Amino acid sequence: MRPIVIRTALVLAVGAGIAGTIAAGHPEITKAGLEKALAPTFANLYVQQAGILGIPGITVPTVGATTSCDKGGPKVADTGAGPNWICMMSFTDNQGKHQDNAKFEVKVKTDATYVAGGPSKIIGLATITDRHGHDVPNPVFEFDGVL
Repeated sequence: MRPIVIRTALVLAVGAGIAGTIAAGHPEITKAGLEKALAPTFANLYVQQAGILGIPGITVPTVGATTSCDKGGPKVADTGAGPNWICMMSFTDNQGKHQDNAKFEVKVKTDATYVAGGPSKIIGLATITDRHGHDVPNPVFEFDGVL
């Protein structure tokens, strides 16, 4: 009978630990994780945008996106979910001009997904005109991703 009690207690303890982890949200929401996820997602979508616009020769390596993120300023730890992440993106645009520190506002959810929006002056408006003259959604205006 004693092994059953020990096994039951062990199962309950493991279950409580898993439930506590799930309730606390995703434990891997960090500055480094967001930076690692955001830059390649942006670069891939920027290449997609170039294709929509009919601009040849734009690839992920030519975009060369890098980012530096901060959550809520110097007095807030750069971890956890929240709507107060700011990421400064540097990349080469579709005209070969280096864009340094384009400000992206990022909302990170507890499930480690995010929504990022950048400056329309640099990346365009919500809709863009494709190479056939149709108005289509701009893939880099606002985009989702996962850490």
